[in-house]
Amino acid sequence: MAMTDAELAAHLAEVAGQLLLTVRNSGVLSLKTLGKAGDATANQFLVHALREQRPEDGLLSEEEKDNAERLSKSRVWIVDPVDGTREYGEERTDWAVHVALAVDGVAEIGAVALPGLGVVLRSDQPQPLPPMATRPRMVVSRTRPAKEAVDVSERIGAELIPMGSAGAKAMAIVRGEAEIYLHTGGQYEWDSCAPAAVAAAHGLHISRADGSPLVYNQRDTYMPDLLICRKEWAETVLG
Repeated sequence: MAMTDAELAAHLAEVAGQLLLTVRNSGVLSLKTLGKAGDATANQFLVHALREQRPEDGLLSEEEKDNAERLSKSRVWIVDPVDGTREYGEERTDWAVHVALAVDGVAEIGAVALPGLGVVLRSDQPQPLPPMATRPRMVVSRTRPAKEAVDVSERIGAELIPMGSAGAKAMAIVRGEAEIYLHTGGQYEWDSCAPAAVAAAHGLHISRADGSPLVYNQRDTYMPDLLICRKEWAETVLG
């Protein structure tokens, strides 16, 4: 029986995550080459699998030369084979694999694997959101927290939680480990497409930092900012 788009996304994210763990656990790669090897291995698998399973759809991957043909397609798969290469190389758990399907520019379907934690979060299997903390918690980059995010956290009295990859940060909101993820330091479509699809399916607020919608499959794949948060906090943070 053929897999649905959502089942395919989740399956591919999970298998790519297992491949990445195998590469990391091989013990034959230095920290310097581990990230490159992991990226290349996961990317080859995802790209070949998607081209075989969904040959009519467009494809955009961080690790693949961009093909302008995708711009004429309504359905485009957007993948990030290793989101958080540094964290992956450092044997941390805050890295992710992103597999998403954007339909007419909207992040419709997505799966985010957190292989270090052994979980895959999916847009087709939303779980109830855990209770919120009384004092809001805000995830920020552990190496270079965006100035705007720090400013907002001070204004609303939020506790800052440093974390690695964009996928790990977005999924921290889904998993109830934080309430707000505001990023203004610049990203690309593959950094947020799968996390946005999963977050939206779980009833979270997703938008650009000015409140406008996230639009995917653009000619320029740069996406400067985004906000993923509990709906109760959206108005305050945007304000």
